[in-house]
Amino acid sequence: MSIITAVDTHDIRFPTSRELDGSDAMNPDPDYSAAYVRLRTDSDDGLEGHGFVFTIGRGNDVETAAVAALAPYLVGRRVEDLLDAMGATWKMLVHDSQLRWLGPEKGVLHMAIGAIINALWDLKAKRANLPLWQLLARMTPEELVELVDFRYIEDALTPAEALALLRAAEPGRANREEALQTEGYPAYTTTPGWLGYSDEKLSRLAREALAEGFTQIKLKVGADLDDDIRRVRAARAAVGPDVRIAVDANQRWGVQEAIDWMKHLAPYDIAWIEEPTSPDDILGHAAIARGVAPIPVATGEHVQNRIVFKQLLQAEALSVLQIDAARVAGVNENVAILLLAAKFGVPVCPHAGGVGLCEAVQHLAMFDYVALSGSKEDRMIEFVDHLHEHFAVPVTVHSGRYWPPSEPGGGSEILPGTITSHTYPSGPVWAGLAAEPIGA
Repeated sequence: MSIITAVDTHDIRFPTSRELDGSDAMNPDPDYSAAYVRLRTDSDDGLEGHGFVFTIGRGNDVETAAVAALAPYLVGRRVEDLLDAMGATWKMLVHDSQLRWLGPEKGVLHMAIGAIINALWDLKAKRANLPLWQLLARMTPEELVELVDFRYIEDALTPAEALALLRAAEPGRANREEALQTEGYPAYTTTPGWLGYSDEKLSRLAREALAEGFTQIKLKVGADLDDDIRRVRAARAAVGPDVRIAVDANQRWGVQEAIDWMKHLAPYDIAWIEEPTSPDDILGHAAIARGVAPIPVATGEHVQNRIVFKQLLQAEALSVLQIDAARVAGVNENVAILLLAAKFGVPVCPHAGGVGLCEAVQHLAMFDYVALSGSKEDRMIEFVDHLHEHFAVPVTVHSGRYWPPSEPGGGSEILPGTITSHTYPSGPVWAGLAAEPIGA
């Protein structure tokens, strides 16, 4: 038996705004950041659990403080008690009466709980000597259902229905696991599409994406209509008629504005419109979905919990559901959201535009394919070719596909050298920048 001896936190930031990597209509100058957590134990195996919350700079210190505030819930606890009952562990944190007052189940603290939960899953997978996707995909349907908190979603998905979905997919698990190893999982790339890029850079990167085997790219839109028309036209000219082009407004528009704007982009054969309005506006999304049809509406990266996802599905407000590994309260809640998507027959295309999100969310998509949806049709994981070199197990993406990791863990572990160099504001990367620092 072992106990958790420490919960270490780090405010890690990358100066991506200097090259406008990650720029969009709502976030013109992002510095990709991670409120990072490392769980240490007294176990002889030396294994640790790693997790993070993704932010884009200012406020990362607030998120890091929220993660650190959860340390008393873990330090001194037996590791086996936490890992052997991850459903109960999730509820212990999320249902805490005083913590809930700060949400409930939304915002900074809910995301901080997600970092802790993901770090525990990372440790559990390492102890099992399996990548997280494989650990989840080999759990029994009953074990998976035990992970889910059905409070607030049982009107849309009961435990019995969830169990039936998982049992129906169980016979083909081994074949799909083998197929994943040999075929990979489809990817699309946002690398060409950041709003701050010139038309020349956009076109060049779009052509490179085509050459690298991607069949879909995504462009940021929403700041200026004439610019958007010109940029989408340039992208279509660069990739030809057969490559899908999705667009992402990052919550920039009101309801009617979104409908009107998309009429101008529709002639360029748009694969989907992502985050057209506030992630909390369920009825607004439903109105947009009707107004822009047949263009699908995609959303989810800023949806705060399984309850809002439930309502978006019930209202037929989205056609593409986008989970995020670091937005809701970790693996457990994402399993609940994947089950909801399966119940409603909506494809899942995870969001992964940010440091570490590709590494983390691939495990959830691959679990979904092997143990739940059983399908890769109309499904793909976002890929952004930034900052993977800072991770112990960087993603493998080639030929337009993710290739499943075989190393144990959940993919969230950042290299020690990066923690030292990119800690804000004391790390040498930040100390050496002449530009005004974040948060000044």
